[in-house]
Amino acid sequence: MLGRLVLAFSLVSMLAAGLNGGALAQGLFGAPPPNAPSGDAGNAPADTSPPPATTAPTPEPAARVLPGSPTAVVKPFYEHLGLELDPAERKNFIDPARTVLDKSDALRKSGQGECLDPNMALDNADYDKLAIDRSLKTIEAINGDEAKVVVAFFVEGNAHRLEWKLRKVGGDWKISDLLSVTGEWALSQYQCE
Repeated sequence: MLGRLVLAFSLVSMLAAGLNGGALAQGLFGAPPPNAPSGDAGNAPADTSPPPATTAPTPEPAARVLPGSPTAVVKPFYEHLGLELDPAERKNFIDPARTVLDKSDALRKSGQGECLDPNMALDNADYDKLAIDRSLKTIEAINGDEAKVVVAFFVEGNAHRLEWKLRKVGGDWKISDLLSVTGEWALSQYQCE
């Protein structure tokens, strides 16, 4: 017990005497950092600069999407490519968007071709889910029974911005139109006949 007390006292005394930069302290606490002065440099100023960044800063966490909000209605279209063309999703649309989508379905079933691009929600950009997920930003504005959700993202360095128009019907938000601010088109302007 007395031996341990003497050893502990010796270590504390050496540290208090300023040997923390010397060879003995280096042996106790591991090798010095690469930019540390060698030997007993008690008078050298300490390096207070922050350590170099080794990873990219983490992006801000996305704002929580409230269930039943206009953004909650729009969000699935960025999680599943081409969802706007799925007839099972027609329940989320009202006119004029619904009429255009229904006419597009009829044209496709007739074998006469496609009217709409399968990635309209992506502003007809190449599908790069990782790039979209990293850069996707949404903002919603509600005015009574009408709402807009603006969606912005980058694909291959190109900015894309879309505006989803919604209307409240029977207590639920429904999509009435989709407009591309960057591409200057609107779903309601398509003539799928």
